[in-house]
Amino acid sequence: MTESAVPQALGARRPARRLVVGWVRELALLPAIGLLFVAGTFVSPAFLTTNNLVNVAQFSAALGTVVVAESLILLTGSFDLSLQSVYGLAPMIGAWLIVPKSAQGLGTEWPSAVGIVVVIAIGVAVGLFNGVSIVKGRFNAFIFTLAMLILLAGLQNGIVSGRTIYQMPASFIYLGSAYWFGVPVSAWVTGTIFLLAGLFLRYHRTGRAIYAIGGNSEAARAAGIKVDRIRIGVFVVAGALAALAGLMTSGQVVAVTANQGNNLIFTVFAAAVIGGIALEGGRGRMFGAFTGVVLLGLVQNILVLSQIQTFWIDAANGAIILIALGLARIVGTSRG
Repeated sequence: MTESAVPQALGARRPARRLVVGWVRELALLPAIGLLFVAGTFVSPAFLTTNNLVNVAQFSAALGTVVVAESLILLTGSFDLSLQSVYGLAPMIGAWLIVPKSAQGLGTEWPSAVGIVVVIAIGVAVGLFNGVSIVKGRFNAFIFTLAMLILLAGLQNGIVSGRTIYQMPASFIYLGSAYWFGVPVSAWVTGTIFLLAGLFLRYHRTGRAIYAIGGNSEAARAAGIKVDRIRIGVFVVAGALAALAGLMTSGQVVAVTANQGNNLIFTVFAAAVIGGIALEGGRGRMFGAFTGVVLLGLVQNILVLSQIQTFWIDAANGAIILIALGLARIVGTSRG
């Protein structure tokens, strides 16, 4: 083999290696999910019942939608902690505007459709503000979105003085309370969001550009990709998805509590990381993120069926993240 042929052979091997590593990352959680199904049957005879699995799907739906939102931002090489507060504040304001004063509302009693539009609009507005501030204003993403998380959480509590909004119209809670063919509507919607996001990232030019931006934003800019516009757009979409997820949860519990979303962001990052979404950007797929959501949903369900105190669930999520980081190091999905 000539000297010139050696680099060519090495270059040919790299895409193959990346392909193998990508498949390992995509499928890594499937054996673990299988083991959880086996373990669940030993923990409780109720685990494999239709009602229980439907409950897992319903619980995981809102989480999955926020995981899609955060994963899109992570793929660009950034992140947004404030999605947790958007998840709580947006449905809080929407409900506040449509329910009567007797149900802790403002008393304006706007139509439900207007309330839903307000929910999504708040998510879009917060996402746009975050995106412009971080991308154009060059604020540190961690500090800025942490400040937004605290600010929005304070507004969420302050608007209703820590009380819970209830008596919401059926149309407002439909997304989280209705069923199609025995499966929660929220699960259908979240599954569709995962599918569309995965296809968009794989086949659409902008989706491929997101990976390029996360891998090397300056190289992407040099290649003619509109980096700033795409990054801001991703923050906007993520904000809207977080608001939609909050609407799902409000429908599930038929109320909006002043602490809706507390600690959600930790679980979101757990699902994304164990699903192979790289924190440094540019790598990871929606199928992996989906398996991360499924795994966490099953873990929490098994812990509940085991009658283990819920205080241990956060510890379990943290342990899962550490294990996932270790596996990522082994299979080469972490840059170090």
